[in-house]
Amino acid sequence: MLDIHLPLMLFVLALFLTLLVLLNNMLFQPLIKFMDDRDASIAKDLKAAKSISGNTDELNAKADEIISNAKNEAASIKQNAINDEKTLAASRVESKQNELDIEYSQFIEKLNSNKENLKNSLISQVPLFKESLKAKFSKI
Repeated sequence: MLDIHLPLMLFVLALFLTLLVLLNNMLFQPLIKFMDDRDASIAKDLKAAKSISGNTDELNAKADEIISNAKNEAASIKQNAINDEKTLAASRVESKQNELDIEYSQFIEKLNSNKENLKNSLISQVPLFKESLKAKFSKI
């Protein structure tokens, strides 16, 4: 049946152990060292990314604050400009209103003087009208 050869078994065992030691030294240890180095590199890069991310959060907060301050300053400048223009427009309207009031009062005075002149003219011509009416009535 099955023959067991002790020297052959010992040779295979010695060959297996030798192969195990060689593979350990040439393949497994460099592979484990490579994986450990890669894990360390990943951890270092992750830590650097987190610190950069922390810096970006801080920079984003600073940028948001600067933008907010700029918006507030722009709004105040805009409001000041609007207020200045409103006061300027109000003063222009007031001066134009005063000018128009003066022109209106001059027009009223001129109209009243024309009215008086016309009234005096008509009063002075009333006797002529009476004479012409008497002449027309006498012809009828």
